[in-house]
Amino acid sequence: MAEKRKVRSREERLSYLRQHGQVPVLIIGGGINGISTFRELALQGIAAVLVEKGDWCQAASGALSRMIHGGLRYLETGEFGLVKESVTERDRLLKNAPHYVFPLRTTVPVDNWGGGMVNAARRFFRFSDKPTRRGALLIKTGLSLYDVYTRQNGTMPRHEVRGEAATRQRWPGFADWVKYSATYYDAWIAAPERLGFELVDDAEQANPDALALNYCRVIAADGDRVTLQDTLSEERFTLQPHVVVNASGAWIDQLNHTLAPGEAGRRLIGGTKGSHLIIDHPDLFAALAGEMVYFENQEGRVCIMFPWFGKVLLGSTDIRVDDPDTVVCEEEEKAYMLESLSFVFPDVSVSDEQIVYTFCGVRPLPASEAKVNGQISRNHSLVLLQPDATHDFPTLCLVGGKWTTFRRFGEEAADRVLHLLGEKRRVSTTAMPIGGGRGLPLSQDRAAWFERLASTSGLPLSRIRQLVQRYGTRAEPMLSDMIATDDRALTHHPDYSVNEIRYLIQHEQVQQLDDLLIRRTSMAICGELSFSLINEIAQLFAGTLHWSEAFTRQQADETCDRLARFHGLSSLNPPCSGGKSTCC
Repeated sequence: MAEKRKVRSREERLSYLRQHGQVPVLIIGGGINGISTFRELALQGIAAVLVEKGDWCQAASGALSRMIHGGLRYLETGEFGLVKESVTERDRLLKNAPHYVFPLRTTVPVDNWGGGMVNAARRFFRFSDKPTRRGALLIKTGLSLYDVYTRQNGTMPRHEVRGEAATRQRWPGFADWVKYSATYYDAWIAAPERLGFELVDDAEQANPDALALNYCRVIAADGDRVTLQDTLSEERFTLQPHVVVNASGAWIDQLNHTLAPGEAGRRLIGGTKGSHLIIDHPDLFAALAGEMVYFENQEGRVCIMFPWFGKVLLGSTDIRVDDPDTVVCEEEEKAYMLESLSFVFPDVSVSDEQIVYTFCGVRPLPASEAKVNGQISRNHSLVLLQPDATHDFPTLCLVGGKWTTFRRFGEEAADRVLHLLGEKRRVSTTAMPIGGGRGLPLSQDRAAWFERLASTSGLPLSRIRQLVQRYGTRAEPMLSDMIATDDRALTHHPDYSVNEIRYLIQHEQVQQLDDLLIRRTSMAICGELSFSLINEIAQLFAGTLHWSEAFTRQQADETCDRLARFHGLSSLNPPCSGGKSTCC
């Protein structure tokens, strides 16, 4: 079994902040780009501090379409460099995170052969922002170039284009307008929030002088000092950073009002909201047969749907927003996505009861005057705000970016910070495994490894497979530390055990119920939550974190309310006899 990992308690983390007033780098924002920058710096021996006002990957980094992709459509806007970089990073993730990132066969339904060429040229040369439908020839041209990039870095199969007969044979449920289909490969990610946490944990394990703290926000900055507040205890801390990294995504401009008031009028972000649905529809799930359908809806906007742990993920919208704190998936967005679904599968009807989860986030896109949101670049950039009369430290802002390229963006940001510190890079992460992907045997060698784990732990082989699917090789210390002593199943979710949940609470910086329900496990997004399950897990939190009965009741109630407001799970929040909604 694997050796136990050293895990700091929250009190030890807070004690670190009390004792370390001066730090070389303070990174603000625990989304995937801030986490990547933290990891890169920690691996170079830098005692960086990363803080996040909520939980890791709680906002946009937990609301992605679950795709790790090369950005096929960016070819049309001439962003060839971004596509090449994205394909390269996609293939690296397939190798470095094989426990969570997997190939995804993707089909594009097409209604004509030669259409869209003129409009594509107009968009390429920025003569038009209008979305239009693409023909099979245009899509084949793009996929041929996509293949070139793919073959340079990986072993994904080449694309293929089917005629009407072959398309209809494979996809009998497609609408009559579909005359052709093109198939290629990208990738999907099973647990993005978990991968984000594993990057944090890897960084701290590699460099004990680096610190990451969730539920800690910036409340003031003055001169050479930044004041932080633990949002759980309300204790305040003052740090003197040499460099500040603003990786707060959609909140970059808001945070700059505090960090660099002299730059308050400078707009860096023009975010758009993307909403998604998780649908429990066995017929649609069966029709997809493991593939993603990447399609243009009636107005020519790209949408996706693909199998998601026995259900179907459908997305997404692209709506400009000004306040990232209040976004939810609105009823109009649900209707829009379901209408787009019906455009491709006209015989599929989805009821409200079949929508088991909704989620949305604000993409931190660069400020743009583009008339169509889809034309805003998904590329990333660094903006350095120099010290001035209001603050003594430089502030490096991470603008834009996408999940697929987080490693490269973090690398670029870290190199810029190292230059500001007068330091040099020591370690490359290009081929560095992440978290539970480290030491994961190849597919053909896993059967023997599973047998060894089952023999050593005394657990059934089926349970070993389940744990490895969830945690990769991080299942090994879990087995040795907790599970083998008592693998008693939860009463209201037998696929999880009591000690498995306790282990996550104790070892993965879990502070609130929804940290575990939404981000450390897939219970919420897979539509597996129930009124009784939340109560059962709340009691495990109480016993592990020493919550009082009243606080436990409050946590359960607030969790149910957030799940209802932000994820459409109103069934978890029924009124009790006294008229107040409660989970307990």
